[in-house]
Amino acid sequence: MSGWVFIAVIAAAALHALWNALVKGGADKTLNMGAVIIGHAPLATLAVIYAPLPAPESLPYLFAGLALHFGYQWFLLRAYLLGDLTQVYPIARGSAPLIVALFSVLVLGVHLDGMELLAIAIIGAGIISLALVRRADGLRNGNAAVLALITGLFIASYSLVDGLGARLSGSSLAFFGWMALGNGLMMAAFLAVTSPQSLRDLPRKGLPVFLIGGSASFIAYALVTWAFTQAPIALVTALRETSIIFALLIGVVFLKERLSLIKVASTMTTLLGAVLLRFVRS
Repeated sequence: MSGWVFIAVIAAAALHALWNALVKGGADKTLNMGAVIIGHAPLATLAVIYAPLPAPESLPYLFAGLALHFGYQWFLLRAYLLGDLTQVYPIARGSAPLIVALFSVLVLGVHLDGMELLAIAIIGAGIISLALVRRADGLRNGNAAVLALITGLFIASYSLVDGLGARLSGSSLAFFGWMALGNGLMMAAFLAVTSPQSLRDLPRKGLPVFLIGGSASFIAYALVTWAFTQAPIALVTALRETSIIFALLIGVVFLKERLSLIKVASTMTTLLGAVLLRFVRS
């Protein structure tokens, strides 16, 4: 993995943790999730104006990605209603690279050498170990963990679909720009039916999250979509999930979530995998 791709994915990881913290840390998580996704619109509009149209053969992947991203957002929101950022986020993100790597090798025929597979396994093991985390009351949060794992399945699915679609599109920015606009429309329609008050509150109460979270989320995944065209999807997905390190810091420092030895050990394991991944096949 080249240095520029590595830097881009790490930057995306930090931005991704930021917008997740904005959703989890808000009093109205439904409002904040809607603000982030609809907040893609300003940058997405610029992307579709200035980037060329995606190639027609990428359109099936674009529409499939829309459905998968929406499923991911719905399950992530449900998980955040039950669990801590420092538990839900790592399980959701940590399961994805293992699924993507397995599918890439067994189905897509992608060749990953032994050190690359080891790095992915270390990252996944470090993150998934956070399923052992207990709540502040000392109890395990099984329901949140299950929802987070389902979220991880959606992450793995859209990562593969988006990676293949971006490669076919001829322009990763255009591919994601159109997807982001469609996703924003789907989220607005969803809120109009299920939580109309959240949609009405968005221009006023949700404006900071719309501007900050929406921009952070768009830039983060635009970088990842570009990285999918430059390196194996499995490697990009694994490295992106080092966002758990940023999420842990934000959760403990700003959201005042409890720090434990398991969280620290899991984070250090994840960091080890990221360092290994950076230097294999460089």
